[in-house]
Amino acid sequence: MIYDNAQDLVLDRLFLRFDGLVPGLRLLLKIEGFNPAGSIKLKTAIGLVEDAERWNLLKPGGRVIESSSGNLGVALSSVCAARGYHFTCVTDPNTSPQNAALIRAFGAELVVVDTKDANGGYLQSRIDYIGDRLQEDPALFWPNQYANEANPRIHYDRTAAAILAEVPDVEYLFVGAGTTGTLMGCAAYFREHAPRTRVVAVDTEGSVTFGFPAGKRHLPGLGTSRRPELCDPEQVDEVVIVPEAEAVRMCRAVARERGIALGASTGSVLAAVARKAPELPPGATVVALAPDNGDRYLTTVYDDAWVAERFGLAARTPTVRCS
Repeated sequence: MIYDNAQDLVLDRLFLRFDGLVPGLRLLLKIEGFNPAGSIKLKTAIGLVEDAERWNLLKPGGRVIESSSGNLGVALSSVCAARGYHFTCVTDPNTSPQNAALIRAFGAELVVVDTKDANGGYLQSRIDYIGDRLQEDPALFWPNQYANEANPRIHYDRTAAAILAEVPDVEYLFVGAGTTGTLMGCAAYFREHAPRTRVVAVDTEGSVTFGFPAGKRHLPGLGTSRRPELCDPEQVDEVVIVPEAEAVRMCRAVARERGIALGASTGSVLAAVARKAPELPPGATVVALAPDNGDRYLTTVYDDAWVAERFGLAARTPTVRCS
């Protein structure tokens, strides 16, 4: 198959059987990392940019600025490079070196904000920085992934639709919560087209998205230090909170026992499935969303020294059997 541009290379119906992680469940992992931007955020970036073009908010040669912990920054860098826009990515010290390098490789400007916000994270500080830049230069365009309805819309149209087309009998859908764009888009689609499916939101310990206490976090992707405007907790059936150390152990177990390196967010989602397993009916069909792969976590999740320094020596050793 021949495509005209890299942004069309989104494999939206790619699932991996993950039976054995939780005995008695039919578990399918929706793999989102095999596209040119390396994560589900390519769809988000396409949705945000195309919506801006549709409303004439972006014109040839335009300049885009956005906050990202990594994956959306890479995706927007890729999309903006292909469409002739200059992109500034505002990130923080938790962004992986691999993501930072890719953002620069696509020709984008990278700004690292290292001032923590009131909840001990960086999100509000990144957004405050963008506000200052917009005051100085009103010609900059901020898609605002945290409040822009184009974010959940693209996942309603593509991600959720692809899940139900491939797995029409899905009973439980586990989705990680970052900006909550993917989560809200999937929740809306399943409420309309498969209301019996229970949508389970997965968040990380220390995130305030669903009203839990703020705490220190080391991994990008899931969690926020400020609730995104898109988030409506009433739209999901349940929220599972996963400690980062548990996500790390899950990633490392899957790598050693299944031969696939998954990203930290996927580790959290699979850990949530394992936590909920005793409450799920035998034989239930479960789909878990895997937003990215593990190649951008080689110096963090898969590095023994990094893991031991932040989570202790025990976190280096997987305690979960995945086969």
